[in-house]
Amino acid sequence: MQMITNSHSVNSAAHYSPAVIHENIVYISGQLPINYAEGQTVPHGGIEEQAGQVFQNLAALLELCGSSREKVLKTTVYIPDISYWPVINSIYAEFFGSHKPARTIVPTNTLHYNALIELEAIAYL
Repeated sequence: MQMITNSHSVNSAAHYSPAVIHENIVYISGQLPINYAEGQTVPHGGIEEQAGQVFQNLAALLELCGSSREKVLKTTVYIPDISYWPVINSIYAEFFGSHKPARTIVPTNTLHYNALIELEAIAYL
């Protein structure tokens, strides 16, 4: 098992790894719409901007682990308002193209930093 602790993200005070690789599977921790290059916790703007940042973060972490969006097996998407579902579905389809991983969308209460989306993923190498 390999824990990815030096990712595209800033050092977190929380006790977790951004990703864990076990055998040929990578488990990606929940990605928030954090712009690590600018050190911005959650960008201003709506669900479109935040979802775009989450998918950028996911792509960067998958690449770091030696995987890619075409190798994602399953995602779980958390949103604080189910009315975001159509927008998320559209951005999700654009990101993955013809690849259709298994997916669960979970309406939840407020997310960390009042984010409008959080996404975790499982992929193979």
